[in-house]
Amino acid sequence: MTDRLMLLDTASLYFRAFYGVPDKVKAADGSSVNAVRGLLDMIAKLVTAYEPSRLVACWDDDWRPAWRVDLLPSYKAHRVVEAVSAGPDVEEVPDPLEAQIPLIREALAVLGIPVVGAAEHEADDVIGVLATRSDVPVDIVTGDRDLFQLVDDDRGIRIVYTARGMSTLELVDDAAVFAKYGVHAKQYADFAVLRGDPSDGLPGVSGIGEKSAAALLTACGDLDGIRAGVLEGTAGTPAQRAKIAAAADYLEVAPTVVRVARELDLEPFDDRLGPVDRSAAEELAERWNLGSSMTRALAALPA
Repeated sequence: MTDRLMLLDTASLYFRAFYGVPDKVKAADGSSVNAVRGLLDMIAKLVTAYEPSRLVACWDDDWRPAWRVDLLPSYKAHRVVEAVSAGPDVEEVPDPLEAQIPLIREALAVLGIPVVGAAEHEADDVIGVLATRSDVPVDIVTGDRDLFQLVDDDRGIRIVYTARGMSTLELVDDAAVFAKYGVHAKQYADFAVLRGDPSDGLPGVSGIGEKSAAALLTACGDLDGIRAGVLEGTAGTPAQRAKIAAAADYLEVAPTVVRVARELDLEPFDDRLGPVDRSAAEELAERWNLGSSMTRALAALPA
C-alpha cells in the first residue's frame, strides 16, 4: 500500500446515502439508520478500491459561514430554514437524517476515523487546508464540483467524484476538468465565479455562460487578467466587456466566497488508518442494527 490520504466530504456523502439507501431497515427503537448504513458501505468501498493509508472525515462546523454571507448574501440562502443571530443558520435537513448525524459521528469514532472541522468554516475549507498541507498524494471524495479547484496533478491531488453514484465513481484530474469545462483546475474557481452556481446561490455574471467563461479564461489566464482586459478593451467582445464591467461589485467579493481556505489552524489529530476497536464497533452495530454495513467497513479497514 502506498502512502495516500483520503479526505471525505462527509456531509456530501451522508446526504447521498440518506437519499440513495431505502429506509427499510430500522434500529430496534424504530429509528432510521439508512444514512449511517449507506455511509459505512461507502467507506468500505472507497477504502477497498483506493487503499488509502490515511483517512479523514471532514466536517461542516459551519455550513454557511457568516463571513461568506456578509460578502454575498445570496450564498446558500435558499437552503436556510432558520436564521440564527448567534451561530450558524439552520440548514434544511430532513428530520430522519438530522437524527442520524450523532450516530454517524459515533460510527466514525469507533472505526478510528477522525472527524475534523474548523470553527466558522465548511468541510470544503478543511479539505483545502489538508490537501494543501499533505506531503502524500490525496484523494478527495465528494459530489461537489467546487472542489475541482484543488485538483493538482503535480502533487497527486485528485477528486473521487460521486455525483453519478457510488457504482460509477469518476476519478477527476486536470485533464478531466479541462475535457468537461475547457479550463484547467487552477482556473476552476474563477470559472465558477463567472458562470455562477444556483445550487450555492452564486449568481455569476449575467450573460456569461460556461463557454464564454472558458473562452475568456483561456485568453486572459485568470479573473484578474479578464478584469484588466476589460479596462484595456482587449478582453472578449464589447458585449462581454460591458457585462463584466456591470458586475464589478460582485466580482470584488465572489472570488473570496468561492475559493476554499488553504490555511487554517486545526486541532491535532491522527489520520493514519490503524487497528479498529472491533468490540466497540460490533457493539454499536448490534445496538443500532447496522448489520452487514458495519461488517463490510470492518473488513475493509486494518484489523
